[in-house]
Amino acid sequence: MGKGNKFASWIGIGVLAASLALSGCSSKSSSGGKSVGKQEITYATTSKVVGLSPILTNDSVSSSVIEQIYETLFVRDIKTGKIVPQLAESYENPDKNTWKIKLKKNIKFQDGTPFNAEAVKYTFDKLKDPKTAAPRASLLEPVKSIEAPDDYTVILKTDKPYGPMLAALTHSNAAIVSPTADKKQDLMTKPVGTGPFKFSKKENGEDIVLVKNEKYWKRPAKLDQVTFKVVPEITTAVSMLQTGKVQLLDGLTTELMPRLEKMNNVEIQKKEGTPVYYLAFNMERSPMKDLAFRQAVAEAIDTKSYLKKLNGLGVYSNSFIGPEVFGHSGDSGPAFDQQKAKKLVKDKRFGNKTVKLLVANTASYMSMAEVIQSQLKEVGINAKIETLEWGTYLDVSKKGDFDITIAGWSNVTADGSELLYPRLNSDNVDVTNLSRYKNTKLDKLIEQSRTTIDEQERKDLLKKADQLVMTQLPVFPIYHGVASAAYDKSVKGFEIEPTGQWSLYNVHRE
Repeated sequence: MGKGNKFASWIGIGVLAASLALSGCSSKSSSGGKSVGKQEITYATTSKVVGLSPILTNDSVSSSVIEQIYETLFVRDIKTGKIVPQLAESYENPDKNTWKIKLKKNIKFQDGTPFNAEAVKYTFDKLKDPKTAAPRASLLEPVKSIEAPDDYTVILKTDKPYGPMLAALTHSNAAIVSPTADKKQDLMTKPVGTGPFKFSKKENGEDIVLVKNEKYWKRPAKLDQVTFKVVPEITTAVSMLQTGKVQLLDGLTTELMPRLEKMNNVEIQKKEGTPVYYLAFNMERSPMKDLAFRQAVAEAIDTKSYLKKLNGLGVYSNSFIGPEVFGHSGDSGPAFDQQKAKKLVKDKRFGNKTVKLLVANTASYMSMAEVIQSQLKEVGINAKIETLEWGTYLDVSKKGDFDITIAGWSNVTADGSELLYPRLNSDNVDVTNLSRYKNTKLDKLIEQSRTTIDEQERKDLLKKADQLVMTQLPVFPIYHGVASAAYDKSVKGFEIEPTGQWSLYNVHRE
């Protein structure tokens, strides 16, 4: 996952209705005449953080914190969309199967450990090790060897060309960890990276407090403290934003937009994004494994009408690979046709069994589930909604304990191959392939799209793969995300990425 819209699952999903809150400080213009004191901010999230190790997590809620503590070798420039070095200095391809990466010097982890090639090798070896069971080991699956010939050079070798390599290295789950810290403590609870903020403490058993990394390798952050506060009810979080107890929320929900837009002390930021929100059918159960059932469900859902109700928080595309993701090629799925769906349900007797619709208990997912349940009922399909807390949902969904689930993928790499491989390749059943889908033709197309560095060839392969997905329908896209956030007007310098990710490094209070 990566960094993701908090409506997504894993985000990471996610994605997804996570919110921000920061303690104390407010401004004259925004919070009852009080003036901003300390440079602190509170982010409110509806769900608890699963953990703080980039290697062992893959959800958007956790990645919001991880993003502030750790850094990756490369990042995607928020203005140009191009991939540029971060901890890396430069790279070259001596041949199509070799990536020689030069690292920046004079950088230290927050525990004083030097950042060097050995740290990168340690991180990537652990990410790839099957014993680790890393949720996003797929990011480096094509890498066959990792060498560190000197302190500031890393050489990644693949058996075949790996087109999305740089995109994979921008993912927060490929962030570099301190080997010293990882060997002596649990990074899930005591993280150590090279980033502008470092872990301070956990409050109330669930709230995460970060403080400025005074020894950060660039200039220190402007904020002194960041609090990630768990506020289970999104409406409560919005009230806290209005009164100045919280300064930042993201993954905004449609229902709350009218209220947020009326708040004089609040700025709203929206950006067409990379996430996709979709139905995943459990292909190992009946009637989900019947293509006619999946077609009936797809034809029963009026996605265009649903999109109109999202108050600008969604983008239509009848394709799994969305408009902001590399490899998007236009619509190729079944159109809304309620009468056709009703006939299929009646002819095939799909209404005889109640199906379990599993959703995470975020406001956005639950709202979507209710609309889908209603539309399925109109064509004769009975769906029973089951909701689970975020962390529990992640565990249950990957085990396949559902008939249909609403899922999200934040597409942090903005690359179609890195959507299709984790979500629909047979290698990833029991991990991130929630549909438990196995199709050798699709596997081959995905593999081919990942093993060429020719962009046009990759686009052609991804188009074929997307068309196959939208014909066979192991998944059905409801909409593609719009990254969104609401924040107190005293918060300056905040910018959300199309992926839904954000860094607080350049943020300050006025």
